[in-house]
Amino acid sequence: MHTLISWTIKLPDEGVKRETRVHVSQRQLKWQFKRSDQEKWDYDSPPLAEDWDMLEDILKRRGGRGNSINMLNAVKTLRIKATT
Repeated sequence: MHTLISWTIKLPDEGVKRETRVHVSQRQLKWQFKRSDQEKWDYDSPPLAEDWDMLEDILKRRGGRGNSINMLNAVKTLRIKATT
């Protein structure tokens, strides 16, 4: 099972929007980033700590809906693996 989670933030220093999409599954995450001043999606940049925090926050807000709890645990595990 996998799901797509996305959000957009405005970068405070630069005044442009940055959209983030994450394909979440139990075993892997696929991060995608796109700034409003760029044409193409960035598939290669690693996520920032703020990106991980936002993803976890979104999954926490979903609460007990569906498999959000399992996904949240999987994301936490994948975050530890990615940062070590």
